[in-house]
This record gives sequence, C-alpha cells and structure tokens, in this order.
Amino acid sequence: MWNLPNLLTLSRILMIPVFVALFYLSVSWNHKAAALVFMAAAFTDWLDGYLARRMGLVSPLGAFLDPVADKLMVATALVLVVADNPQVWLAVSAAVIIGREITISALREWMAELGNRAKVAVSWVGKFKTAAQMTAITLLIYRHDLLGLPVYKAGTWLLYIAVVLTLWSMTVYLIAAWPLLSGREKTSSSPEVS
Repeated sequence: MWNLPNLLTLSRILMIPVFVALFYLSVSWNHKAAALVFMAAAFTDWLDGYLARRMGLVSPLGAFLDPVADKLMVATALVLVVADNPQVWLAVSAAVIIGREITISALREWMAELGNRAKVAVSWVGKFKTAAQMTAITLLIYRHDLLGLPVYKAGTWLLYIAVVLTLWSMTVYLIAAWPLLSGREKTSSSPEVS
C-alpha cells in the first residue's frame, strides 16, 4: 500500500503546511521558496502517476489520494495568491478553477457509482489546463521579475488562459455525462469498483 508513488502523493499533502508557512515567512525570499515548494509538488503530481503506471503500482489508495493531493495544493495556492493581491479578476479566476474542481470531482464520483467513470476520464484539454494552471500559479507565487521579464503579469495572463481551458474541459466532461445526467441513457447495472 505504501509504495513509492503513494509516498510521493502523501509528500505532496505534507508539503501544504510547509508551502503556507514559507509564503507568509517574513523574509525577502519567502515567495521564491514557496514557489519552489509548489513546483516540487507539481513535479510529484506528474512523477507519482508516471511511476505507478511504469512500475505497475497503480492502487486504489493512489487513485484516491492523487487527485485529492492535487486539488488541496491548487486550492491552497489560489487562496493565498488572492489573499495576497485581492483583485476581482484573480478572485473570479480562483473561484472558477476551484468550483470546476469540485464539480468535476463530484461528477466523477457519481459516474463511478453508476459504472460509467470512463466517460469522464481525463482529456487532453484537461491536461493542457493542468499545465497552464500549475505554471500560472508558480509565476504568481514567485511574483518577482526574472531577467527583466514581468513574471507576475505573465502568471496573471496564463491564469486567465487556464480559466478558459478550465471552462472548456468542464464543458467536455459535462457533455460526455449529459445523457446520464438528463436520464436519456440508462445507467450500468453494476457500479464501478475502485
């Protein structure tokens, strides 16, 4: 149960209080350190899935913990970014991203109970959304200009792109699930076991 991919996923959850503490640390390098922790968490998000598939260590615990760890870290980071710079479009963007995560998680759980989770499997749009979102959040946390480049501004625009991809991917999932949601398609007789 506690194989390497699952330990990496657990480490991502344990990074959250470290990330928050660094973000609020009263030193000049606090945001740089917090951005590094967030980048490490984003890397483990990719690595644990890769290792689980490559080593044949996919497990029910990992399938449960991985999306939970990802959503906890992203939601925490977005709340901190908005609290640090409470602008309306940042707040709206954060609300859309967090709201989408809650909606799609609930949809996937419901579809799994009906034995139709495959209809809302991760799409390529979702993968692009995740990449844009993680990069945007990293830049917003880092916030200092780098080599003359306006990091915070780039992060803001990338977050807006991530919001568009977020809404797009949510629409793709909802369209895929609509026949079941609307009652036009019968549900599977045996729920999916996970």
